[in-house]
Amino acid sequence: MSTTRGSSIGRLSEIAQVMVRHGFGYFLEAHKLSDLLPSRSAEERLADVAAEQGVASARGQHLREVLDELGPTFVKFGQLLSTRPDVVPPDIVVELRGLQDDVRPFPFEQAERVIEEELGNTLERLFLDFEPAPVAAASIGQVHRATLPNGRRVAVKVQRPGAPQKIEADLGLLYQAARLARERIRALDFVDTRQLVDEFARSIRKELDYRQEARNAQNFHRHFAGDPHVHVPKVYWQYTRPRVLTLEWIDGIQLADVDMVTTSLEERREIAYRITDAWMTMIFRHGFFHGDPHPANILLPVEAGTIGLVDFGAVGTLTDDDMSKLTGLFIDAANENIDQLPKRLADLGVRYPKEREGEFLAELRELYYRYYGASLSEVDPIQVIREGFQLIYSMNLHLPARFLLLDRTIATLGSVGAELYPDFNVFEVARPYARDLMLERFAPQRVARRARREAIRYAQVLAEAPYQFHDFMEEIRDGQIEVGFVHKGLDEFLESMQNAINRLVIALIVVGGLIGSSMIGIFAKTGPHVLGVNVLSLIGFALSTVLGIWLLWGVIRSGRL
Repeated sequence: MSTTRGSSIGRLSEIAQVMVRHGFGYFLEAHKLSDLLPSRSAEERLADVAAEQGVASARGQHLREVLDELGPTFVKFGQLLSTRPDVVPPDIVVELRGLQDDVRPFPFEQAERVIEEELGNTLERLFLDFEPAPVAAASIGQVHRATLPNGRRVAVKVQRPGAPQKIEADLGLLYQAARLARERIRALDFVDTRQLVDEFARSIRKELDYRQEARNAQNFHRHFAGDPHVHVPKVYWQYTRPRVLTLEWIDGIQLADVDMVTTSLEERREIAYRITDAWMTMIFRHGFFHGDPHPANILLPVEAGTIGLVDFGAVGTLTDDDMSKLTGLFIDAANENIDQLPKRLADLGVRYPKEREGEFLAELRELYYRYYGASLSEVDPIQVIREGFQLIYSMNLHLPARFLLLDRTIATLGSVGAELYPDFNVFEVARPYARDLMLERFAPQRVARRARREAIRYAQVLAEAPYQFHDFMEEIRDGQIEVGFVHKGLDEFLESMQNAINRLVIALIVVGGLIGSSMIGIFAKTGPHVLGVNVLSLIGFALSTVLGIWLLWGVIRSGRL
């Protein structure tokens, strides 16, 4: 136990030293995290302060370099952060998108051992041919080209030995870092750092089971089965296990390797629009989209006019209800009904402080009218998305993860398209899909289907009503119903009543004192007298007079005679 704790502390110290090496020493000092560092000289501390200004201006780049140096798990965590503009400032989001999950391959002997353990047979019997050198390597696994006994060429993805243990160790460090950030960095109070790491842990643990990626690939293959322009590899389930994934091999080059010099502008334009058209089909037609349209995940096969897709670990889903709500958002935006946009966004799950609704509406109106009326060729979609991210960040909005992934996907598409074709505009491709979506919303079949769905929902509510009423009556019978009242202004009323009662009591005492003193003065014949009046009677009159004057002064001072 102590050894594990010591290694964790040592790794945290290593992380802190990497941060210092990339200019973040001032950050550790400012947030009282310098105890993670070995003792440093005064000169080193002064160097941190001097570097602070320069780092602040390029903080995204330096953070990307830190995550790159810390290793694959941290690279993937940075990729997650690039989808969270509600947590990370826009300049850092842009830099973190540049993180690439690209590491050194592991030895062929280890890959062979994993394959034989998972598939239960020797490599020679499983494959007709298996290339020892991997064609791609990432943090969790690497890809080898092979040939099945039936002669079909396949891509075999093999998980890196010890990957689960390494990832769990790094997750433990991230949880420790989240706790330290929660306790010491007040600027992150608006972020649930533990929840952020939980989200990442769920995501990366899913990637450890290649069968999930295989299911994603199979869904894409089914959706594009009749599309002559998009090629999704077939899954070979007999050769797929939690640590081994076997897909059909697609001949072609990665989009990242396209020679921009020898490829004509018209060819690049066609590629950009073909890729975007495929993603718009996923988003608007299928409601199931590839979450990482990076150039390394897009292939240009030998067949002209087609694209191939690989790496199906990150996917996004949109339900029919999501699409219906997005349609309502499009309709209100098209009709300049800006006042309804906050409600539409709230229906989609966007959360913002209620007291800032007016500010949110004003910001939305300003962003909308900045681009309203402009032609698509005049609009830079990447700039629009960045401004949207800036609004999300400044307002501390909370968006559902599926829409954050959608934002990142569209932004990446826009960036990839613009690199291929300078005048590319992702909105130009999205417009006909959005228009068809709005028309489909009011199609008779769709209206009938929606009415049927709502009727079933209301029928279920009516069917459950008697049982709910029965439960309610039982709770009343058992005394489990508690009713609470909130009295507005009751405290002031009670205070006024208390003052009135106090005055009444004093008045009664004054009256009683006067009457009692008068009775003593009339009937008392013995005892000391002054000027013929009994002394006790005089004392009673004096006390009653003082109390009466005090009471009268209190009434006059309150202004209520």
